[in-house]
Amino acid sequence: MKLGLGMHPENWSDAHLKMARQFGCESVIAWVPFGPGDGWWHREQFLALKRQAESYGLELAGIENFHWEHMDHIVLAEEGRDEQIENVRKTLRALGEAGIGCMGYSFSVCGVQGYFAEVGNADGRGLSSVKQFDEARVDHSAVPNRHFWFKDEIARRCVEGFIPPVDEDEFWKRYRYFLEAVLPVAEEFGVKLCAHPDDPPVPVLRGMYRPLTSIEGMRKLLKLVDSPANSLEFCQGTVSTMRGVDIYAAIEEFATAGKIGYVHFRNTSGTLPRYNEVFIDDGYVDMARAMTIYSRCGFEGTIIPDHTPRVSAENFWETGMAFALGYMRGIMQATRKREGKQG
Repeated sequence: MKLGLGMHPENWSDAHLKMARQFGCESVIAWVPFGPGDGWWHREQFLALKRQAESYGLELAGIENFHWEHMDHIVLAEEGRDEQIENVRKTLRALGEAGIGCMGYSFSVCGVQGYFAEVGNADGRGLSSVKQFDEARVDHSAVPNRHFWFKDEIARRCVEGFIPPVDEDEFWKRYRYFLEAVLPVAEEFGVKLCAHPDDPPVPVLRGMYRPLTSIEGMRKLLKLVDSPANSLEFCQGTVSTMRGVDIYAAIEEFATAGKIGYVHFRNTSGTLPRYNEVFIDDGYVDMARAMTIYSRCGFEGTIIPDHTPRVSAENFWETGMAFALGYMRGIMQATRKREGKQG
């Protein structure tokens, strides 16, 4: 396993790359690193990021999420879908040519919805502010036509109306259409297309079916189109909040099958219908046990901390990541020592 750090564009900098290496990271993941551009991302863009990371002794292990303006017609099965799919194929080709092995993505209409009190509460350890979810507080109103994925607005979409609801059968048809078109290119160019589970793992949200809200849904995705490139961005935090999940069995199943591209290593206070995203050492999941399972099952990819509570610090992200990375590095070293591995 490789200790890594994921960075959004506002955090991607020489200073933070240097910091990541100082904390013991071996790799980094770049989250939506570029704007929509001309509809796809180019090899030269990826190579520039890769060279920057490598200058600090870091591997650029993956890109997380296509730009939302690259995916709306695909997910919604609208006019322009095939053009967007061709552009995704170009992006995957460019990524492979740049030697970057993972492309994380979220095949979702409304993305992350339903969380509240992200700032301002003092419900975490030591009065820290934690991200919270309560299914009873979910907004079930229709999605405005201009809104897609998170709460972003796509200006080119019609300002009037709402996105039509979509049921289970139709959504899986759309998903298959996408995978059948893009996985051959990903496979040819050595890129793992890594699906993020739906967060929160609520099967229907704002009228939209969400396919990856259970272990069964994740299994179905991997069987939908048989390809070594069809993989998971295994968000342990999201999977650990699914109803009735055995998180340790889930890690073992997908790691043993070689279907995890990279890992979001996050802890939570419990499962649906209500939970908090807490400090890495403060949830119901035994993170040292989880780390041991990844290692024992042969997972060799990158593992990154995910969200962090807001702490009393000038830069809560830097401080939270430092705490999480130190904890992860410690249990990684302990795991390797027990197993007689180097590093």
